[in-house]
Amino acid sequence: MIQAPDLPIWAAIVVGLLLLAGSTITLIGTFGLLRLKTFYERVHAPTLGTTLGAGLILAASILCFTVLYSRPVIHEILIGIVVTLTTPVTLMLLARAAIYRDRTEGTSPVPPDALTKDRDQ
Repeated sequence: MIQAPDLPIWAAIVVGLLLLAGSTITLIGTFGLLRLKTFYERVHAPTLGTTLGAGLILAASILCFTVLYSRPVIHEILIGIVVTLTTPVTLMLLARAAIYRDRTEGTSPVPPDALTKDRDQ
């Protein structure tokens, strides 16, 4: 059953704007993934877009269900915490794996390892 007709017009407008902004930011992050050339450039755009876009969409969900049920609905905050924590951690793991692979294969110019540089001096 759809409860959207029960949502006041002011809340519907704010929820719609938050959803539109969140989906637009996520879409921009996706275009960054397609447009950028190297792996190291590609990992940043979707990570930032996904985190901010998901945050705005979750804010819209919190507002919508809080107004509909006339009580605070905050279980979406758990989803936001999981997305906020896992997305950057995944980015760091992927980037470290790619740096390790590129250093061992010697295929791409990557910065020298700081630990190796200190040992050589």
